[in-house]
Amino acid sequence: MKAIRNNIPNAITSMNLLCGCIACIVALSPSCVTNNHMVAFALIALAAVADFLDGLVARLLHAVSAIGKELDSLADLVSFGLAPAMVLYSVMQFQGAGGWSLVAMMLPVFGALRLARFNVDTNQATTFTGLPIPANAIFWIGFTCWYAEHDCPLWIVLVLIVLLSLLMVCPLRMFSLKMHNLSSIKQNWAQYLQVVATVAFVALMGLSGLAAAIALYVILSVIKREK
Repeated sequence: MKAIRNNIPNAITSMNLLCGCIACIVALSPSCVTNNHMVAFALIALAAVADFLDGLVARLLHAVSAIGKELDSLADLVSFGLAPAMVLYSVMQFQGAGGWSLVAMMLPVFGALRLARFNVDTNQATTFTGLPIPANAIFWIGFTCWYAEHDCPLWIVLVLIVLLSLLMVCPLRMFSLKMHNLSSIKQNWAQYLQVVATVAFVALMGLSGLAAAIALYVILSVIKREK
């Protein structure tokens, strides 16, 4: 029974990985840019739910392990690094980017560097060093939804890919949405503003608003760092 209990969180993490793998397959479907990219994003969202639940279940069952931590990073790389990059690659191909579409593969490469650093850094409990890879996925879900329906100069897309890649490995300290003292507005002002603004962006812009929400997250992190 103990062995089964200890592997329940790993099974949930494996579901995260499976959703990411299927999202990659869907991203390569010929109809990805018309409707299948939404299916891929739904799978990435399911992966995010599993990513949240595996840690929660591991703590509840007292089944936290080094293997679970490594498996979680591998799953996150596929679901939040490779999968959104594959969807972006597909949309870039549809928009006529040609070989430049391969630049999208910078995202999983720098995502891997981000996760490797996270695994050996013990100082990222309440803040993060660099853009977390799930936030990277959220940005590209929002931007790709907009990009699939609008003309956008290729150079802007390429600049965003390079910028988001570098943000994942930069030394910028970024705040976590976890709030230990919910009543302290002064201490948690950025978290409250982020949540309210994200809801407003999505309500006004649909899924495209997620890109604006992550842009705000970066700006707020810079402001908090300066204070």
